[in-house]
Amino acid sequence: MPKITFIEDGGAEHAVEATVGESVMHAAMDNLVPGISAECGGYANCATCHVYVDQAWADRLPAPEEVEEVMIEAAFDVRPTSRLSCQIQVTEATDGLIVNLPASQTGA
Repeated sequence: MPKITFIEDGGAEHAVEATVGESVMHAAMDNLVPGISAECGGYANCATCHVYVDQAWADRLPAPEEVEEVMIEAAFDVRPTSRLSCQIQVTEATDGLIVNLPASQTGA
């Protein structure tokens, strides 16, 4: 199973095993990672699953589609590597993925 590491703004790390075919958001929710509330359930309607993809991974993931880009614009503290975790699919190639959680979502 691919492993994904979620890093809270304060530095706490959550390394989880994810299932191929699920979203990074679902991997976080299934493993009770704080800071991913996913209020819309993964339909790219709310940005409450906003993450910063580690720079080393930014160019290794498929580019965001237009609906994700539009929703990211509504998120807080957007950065060049901002993504909606509901729109990143877990594959064997995402094994080792690192994402950081925005302070606005982790209570920091």
